[in-house]
Order: sequence, then structure tokens, then C-alpha cells
Amino acid sequence: MLSRIVSTAPVFLLVAARCFALILTMPLLSNSMISRRAKVALAAYLAYFILPQVSLNEGMFAAYSSFITATGSFNLDYAFLLAGEVLIGIIMGFFVTVIFGAFSTAGQFFAFQMGFSAAEAYDSLSQVENPLMGEYFNFVAMLVFLQNHWFQELFLGALKTSFQSLNAFSIVTHLDSLFTFMLSSLTSLFANALILALPIMGSLFLINATMGILSKAAPQMNLLSDGFPILMLTGFFIITALMPYLCNFFTDCFVSGYRSLEQLFIRLGGGGI
Repeated sequence: MLSRIVSTAPVFLLVAARCFALILTMPLLSNSMISRRAKVALAAYLAYFILPQVSLNEGMFAAYSSFITATGSFNLDYAFLLAGEVLIGIIMGFFVTVIFGAFSTAGQFFAFQMGFSAAEAYDSLSQVENPLMGEYFNFVAMLVFLQNHWFQELFLGALKTSFQSLNAFSIVTHLDSLFTFMLSSLTSLFANALILALPIMGSLFLINATMGILSKAAPQMNLLSDGFPILMLTGFFIITALMPYLCNFFTDCFVSGYRSLEQLFIRLGGGGI
């Protein structure tokens, strides 16, 4: 194993750089509770298993042959190739993070109406404080993500195929497609978040409007103290009733997200998942 890595060290570092960047940016594995040593080991094992499919004589890595000689020596331009491979891994991990960001944003939309605006929890996925309902949606989405084997699909499908369809020069020559992809990703984030939160937001808005009318009709009723429990119970009831549909929507988000990543691969290098 070591002799094989040493004999192809420049190519192995390029492959490992992309794998390590993906691990550092994607949800779950980017958690600070996972030691950096474990992340490096996982990236090295992934690079070792992907290495036989990468060659300087053919495929996308053939464009690197002018920077890496047959003896394994390389020049300073090799550092830019490493940066390009890291950027590809970051793009893939960033897009998965955007998908999970939609679920967290949906929780932020209606957490204020439910009375949980001041209740926050530490989100181990994004390393920030997150509203309680956003953290709950993130937890459910992660369970759906693992149950439907999207984690394996990301590494065995997207990452593996990316070496057959992308290289560092693909990013430079298709910057317009990359920027369009990033903007569409952010647009889909807010669109999916709004679709998730709209049923709950609409129901809670109707309850707030009803309580406002009742408080004007009967000022002696203390609706302010009774309103918060009603909003919380109604919100939890709607979430429980809609949970099967929410899980299906989570799955659809992952499917559409992976298809968008596939389309990016096609535009940048002519490959797909």
C-alpha cells in the first residue's frame, strides 16, 4: 500500500485533497467533535481506493501530465492544481450543506410565531446557534439522509464520478456555469425553506389573527397568556400530522440536489453521476 502511494505521490495528493475538502465541508463529517486525524485517515483511504481509476495518460487527469513528469517530479504550478482540487471538493460539500440549510431556514421562519424565537440550540452540523425548530428539522433531515443511503451515494457516486468528469481546469474555463450553479443553489434554499414553513406559518397566522379579533371584541379575555400555549400546541400538531409528507419532501430535496450536482458535472466536464 505504502509503495503504491509513494510511487504515485503527486497524483495521490491531488485525489486526497479533493476528498479531504469534501469531508471538511459536508454535514456530519465536518463536525468539530470528529478528530482531524480521523478525517485525514478517511480522506487517505478514499484516495487510495479511487487512485486506480485515475491516470495521467487518459481521462480528466491527463491534463495534469504536463505538470507532473513520469518520475513523479513537479513544479510550482502543482500548488495551483492542489488548490483547484480542493475547490472542487468544497463545491460538492457546500452544495450538500445548502440542502440542509434549507431545513434549518424553514425552522427559523416559523419559530418566532410559535414562541421559540429565544430558544436556540447548538447545531453541530453548521457549528452555529440554531433556532430549536431549525435544529429539529436538521435532525430529521439527517436521519432521512442516512436512511436512504445518500451518504454512500455521495462518496461512491458523486465523488468517484467527479474524478472522471472534472479537473481543476474545468473550474477555470466554466466560471459562468459555476456562478450560475451557486446562485441557483441559494435560490432553491429559500424556495424549499418557504415551501416547508408555509403550512405552519399560514396556520399560525390564522390563529394570531383570530386571537387579535377576539381580544378586540372581548378585551377582558387574557389572550396574551393563553395564546402562546395554543400556538405551540398547534405548531407541534401540524408538524406531527405533516411528518410523513415532510420526510418525502426531504427525500425529494436530496434527489433534486443530486441531479443539480449531476448537471453541474455535465456542464463543467461532460460527465455525470
